[in-house]
Amino acid sequence: MGARCRFQPISRCNTEGRSNQTVAADLDGTLLVSRSAFPYFMLVALEAGSLLRALVLLVSVPFVYFIYLIISESVAINTFIFISFAGLKLRDIEMVARSVLPKFYAEDVHPQTWKVFNSFGKRYIITANPRVLVEPFVKNFLGADKVLGTELEVTKSGRATGFVQKPGVLVGEHKREAIVREFGADLPDLGLGDRETDHDFMSICKEGYIVPRTKCEPLPRNKLLSPVIFHEGRLVQRPTPLVALLTFLWMPIGIILSILRVYTNIVLPERIARYNYKLLGIKLTVKGIPPPQPKKGHPGVLFICNHRTVLDPVVTAVALGRKISCVTYSISKFSELISPIKAVALTREREKDAANIKALLEEGDLVICPEGTTCREPFLLRFSALFAELTDRIVPIAINTKQSVYYGTTVRGHKWLDPYFVFMNPMPTYEITFLNQLPMELTCKGGKSPFEVANYIQRVLAGTLGFECTNLTRKDKYSALAGTDGRVTSSKKEKEQDKA
Repeated sequence: MGARCRFQPISRCNTEGRSNQTVAADLDGTLLVSRSAFPYFMLVALEAGSLLRALVLLVSVPFVYFIYLIISESVAINTFIFISFAGLKLRDIEMVARSVLPKFYAEDVHPQTWKVFNSFGKRYIITANPRVLVEPFVKNFLGADKVLGTELEVTKSGRATGFVQKPGVLVGEHKREAIVREFGADLPDLGLGDRETDHDFMSICKEGYIVPRTKCEPLPRNKLLSPVIFHEGRLVQRPTPLVALLTFLWMPIGIILSILRVYTNIVLPERIARYNYKLLGIKLTVKGIPPPQPKKGHPGVLFICNHRTVLDPVVTAVALGRKISCVTYSISKFSELISPIKAVALTREREKDAANIKALLEEGDLVICPEGTTCREPFLLRFSALFAELTDRIVPIAINTKQSVYYGTTVRGHKWLDPYFVFMNPMPTYEITFLNQLPMELTCKGGKSPFEVANYIQRVLAGTLGFECTNLTRKDKYSALAGTDGRVTSSKKEKEQDKA
C-alpha cells in the first residue's frame, strides 16, 4: 500500500516553466481516460483482419481478463496481441493505425494529463501497447517526440507472427529498462502513470505523478493539436467489450433491415418512398422550400450539396418527391444498377464532364456534390468550381446525417456495401435543408468567377450546418487514409489489389 502512495496525484503537478523539460507518460489510463486497450485491438482485428478474428477476440475477453488479474498484465497483453495480429500484413496494421484508430483515441484523451503533457517541450510515450498502433496518433495529435512501446515480431514477408520482440511487452521493469536505454544518465524530468506496473519507470524520473482512477469527461477533440478530419473504419462507437457484443448481436438484424430498406424503395415512386422510410425506421427531416419541378422544355435546377454518404442524391430525391439525376466521382457498377435515380460517373475530363452535366440539366433537375468525396466530420472539403460555369439556376442543399452503429462510407473497403451499411443502423437519420436559389448577381452570369461562386456556396452550407470550411480535397483524403490519389481503379486492378 505504501508503494502506491509514493506518488502524488497529477492534480498537484505544476505546469509552469516546463517548456525546456522532458516528460515520459504512460498511455492507457494516463493520457487516455480508459485503462483498457481492448477497443484498439478489436479495431485492428476487425479492420485489418476479419469479422471471425474480431469474434474470437471478443470471446477471449473473460479468459484474458482472468489472466490479467491472476497471472500477469504481460501475459494478458501477449494474448490479445497474438489473437489480433497473427498473420496480418504489417502494412495493413499500419494503415489501420493511421486511418482508423486516431478518431477513437481522440475521443478518450484525459484532460488533466493532457494539460500537463502539453506543457513540456519534449514528450515521450512509454506504453505496453504495440508501438505501431499508437505512434500515428500520439505524434500527429498529441505532439509526442517518440514512442517507446512493445515491438511486434514480423516475418521477412512482412507479416506479424503474433509474438513480440525482446524484451517482451513493456510493463513493470521493462518500462524502466526502456527509459534507461533511451535517456541514459539524463533521465526525464517527469514520469506519469496510473498503475503499480508504472512505478518502476516513474521512480527513476526526477518527479512522478499518478493519475487516479476517477471518472472524468474526455478532452474535447477541438482542444488537440490538430482536428481529426478524415478517418476510416465501419464502427461508429469505440468497441468496448459490451459495445462490441451489442454491435455483433445487432448485425444479423441490421442486415435483414438493410436489405428491406434498400430493395423496397427501389421500385417505389419518391413520394411513396418517403412514407416507406417512416415505416422502416428511416428518419428524414426536410427544411426549407424546394423549387418546383421544371416545366417541359425548360432546363432543370442544379442542386449543390455537401457530401455525407453515397445515398445523399437518393434521399434528396425522396425529400423532393420526384425523380432527379446525379453525377458522382466514383460509383460501383452494382450501386449504379440498384440506384433508384439516374447516376452518371464523372470522367475527370473537364470538357466531357461539362457536356454530360449540361445534357443532364436539359433532361431535368440534377444533384452534384462538388466536394468529390464524403466527409464524416463537421468539415466541408474544397468545392470544385466546374458546376458554376454551366448554369445560373443553382440551389444549395445542406445535408446532415446521423449513424449510430455503422459508417456508410469507406476508402479501403468495398464501396458497393456503403448503402447497406447506412441502412444497417437502427435509425439512420437524414436532415435535408433546401436553401434559396442563388440570385443572379452571385452567379457567373452576374459577373462572379466560378471559384467565387463555389467558395460562396461552401461558406453558406458550412454556416447552415455549423461546419468548418477547409481547403482539403478528395486527393488529400485518399492520401491520408489509403496512400492513393483517390482515382477509381478498374475492376481487374481492384481484384489484383484484393489478392495482394
